Amino acid sequence: MSTTPRQSLAQTFTELVDILVTDFDLVEVMHLIAARSQQILDVDAVGILLVDSHGSLNVIAASTEEARVLALSALQSREGPCLESFRTGQPVSCSDLSTEMARWPRFAPEALHAGFTGVHALPMRLRNEIIGGMNLFSAEGRSVDDETLAAAQALTDVAAIALLHDRAVRHRRLLVEQLQSAINHRLMVEQAKGLIAERTGLSIGEAFDVLRSYAHTHHWKLSELAEAVIQNGSTASDVLSSRAQQN
Repeated sequence: MSTTPRQSLAQTFTELVDILVTDFDLVEVMHLIAARSQQILDVDAVGILLVDSHGSLNVIAASTEEARVLALSALQSREGPCLESFRTGQPVSCSDLSTEMARWPRFAPEALHAGFTGVHALPMRLRNEIIGGMNLFSAEGRSVDDETLAAAQALTDVAAIALLHDRAVRHRRLLVEQLQSAINHRLMVEQAKGLIAERTGLSIGEAFDVLRSYAHTHHWKLSELAEAVIQNGSTASDVLSSRAQQN
């Protein structure tokens, strides 16, 4: 028994939720959303674009090569439905590109030449920020109704959730790495303090003051100096020599 579009949409959401709780690859998920969107929405191609750190849109996934090339061309010419949707934060629909030659003089002819007569662009939001969009490409004889556009927006929102989750995971990993790095640096400082104290007869607190003074005077980071003192006997001797000169 064949599934209805509503059932296919529900199955896709379930599939994506299962993926998002694992250690997923963002690009792979975006390609999956593009492919599933084409199937569920009964359009001829789907493209997904994301903004980079410089504020420029980039093609992150496309269900067909024609859609990818056309999306890249739109970005290069800086015109087309997706660019308008990204700038305004609103959906942009065009069912007949042949009537939009003046509006998109480069994009419209290229889309028609690629076999697409209609394009519908939906914004991708991350809270109040527009971070990309989804393009639906349709060929002659295919129409995109309001229900299809609503489903497309839901899939676009899922793509945004995937991105948000990916950012959260990366941030958490970075935080863990930073914390571990801080702990490792602290351990090296403790070892260097112990080494200086052992060689000079100073207290641990006094040895720390020696290290900190040397690092400040010679423009070292304290953790880097501590590592050098531990691994390089000549650096430890330089630190001790510097203290002897000060005394």
